[in-house]
Amino acid sequence: MAIIGTRGYPSYYGGFETAVRRLAPFLADAGWDVTVYGRKGSVQADDPERNDDVRSVYSWGVNSKSLSTLSFGATATASAFARKPDVALIMNVANGFFLPALRARGVPTLLNVDGIEWDRAKWNRAAKTVFRAGAVMSARWADELVFDARAIGDRWKREFHADGTFIPYGGDTHGALPVDEGLQHRGYVLYVARFVPENSINEFFRAAEVLAERWPVVIVGSDGFQGDFDRAAQALSDRSPQIRWLGHVNDDDRLKALWQHAGAYFHGHSVGGTNPALVQAMASGAPTVARDTVYNRETLAETGLFVQPDADSIIERVDELMTSGDGERLGQAAHDRAEAEYSWHGVCRAYETALADLIDKKQR
Repeated sequence: MAIIGTRGYPSYYGGFETAVRRLAPFLADAGWDVTVYGRKGSVQADDPERNDDVRSVYSWGVNSKSLSTLSFGATATASAFARKPDVALIMNVANGFFLPALRARGVPTLLNVDGIEWDRAKWNRAAKTVFRAGAVMSARWADELVFDARAIGDRWKREFHADGTFIPYGGDTHGALPVDEGLQHRGYVLYVARFVPENSINEFFRAAEVLAERWPVVIVGSDGFQGDFDRAAQALSDRSPQIRWLGHVNDDDRLKALWQHAGAYFHGHSVGGTNPALVQAMASGAPTVARDTVYNRETLAETGLFVQPDADSIIERVDELMTSGDGERLGQAAHDRAEAEYSWHGVCRAYETALADLIDKKQR
């Protein structure tokens, strides 16, 4: 089987890469012949946790914000067309344009639609048009769709009259990890996200300066381009010794520890489905204040607090959590929910079942 539409295996860039880092070795260990298409320079080939039974193939493309997904997806699809795997897992509706080729080749496809890309503020009008057109193609040509949140599935039913399978992201529960040097358990505020407008980055940066008057504020993330948001994070850190900007953190255990010991984790994502960072924060027992969206409410249920996306509201809600003494209860409740509803083993089993079903249908 082939996996198309991510930066490769193993990669630590985002949600798709997190899923593939867990799913590819799971399938390989279960006896599948797994090929993951990726981008040279985005894969950590020397990762000590890399499963050597997973084959990584680099495809060609243009590394730019607007052309990377389409160009790498096109060349990866061309390679898969030639190889003709038994089934292909496709990530991102932008790759929906290439599904007719795989259909013509007799390769069944399982496509994870991701979030509602055409709602994201980071894309210009042309990019949003391309993503929505890709969604139309995905609804028409994918053999099966995957929605990582039930609310995403509901929207696809309304807009595209398309059904599919609900498979969320997973998280790893774990034991006690050491507190980051200079911090105290439940004594700091944490923000983890890619620096894009729809993750409430501007609102949190304004809130951080006020929150830092009372508690340390730890910011994890980057815009990936050393752009305006990175410069703003550096300026915050330079102005206040209470604000730490760590950039992108590849060390999974360190990130889990930051979540585990935070007094309040602010999750500002607005347009995704089940967000992998939120699920892992829950699995690590982070007391969470989340932007009030249908997706975050679906994931957290009663185990978090919700807030409107403005600096004053964020300050008020985070202050409430930091001073109420309710952090341990909420963190434990979130941990228990993640363990019950969002385990990686369950997620990988669901993908394996969906892929096997497509192969069975083809052979009938």
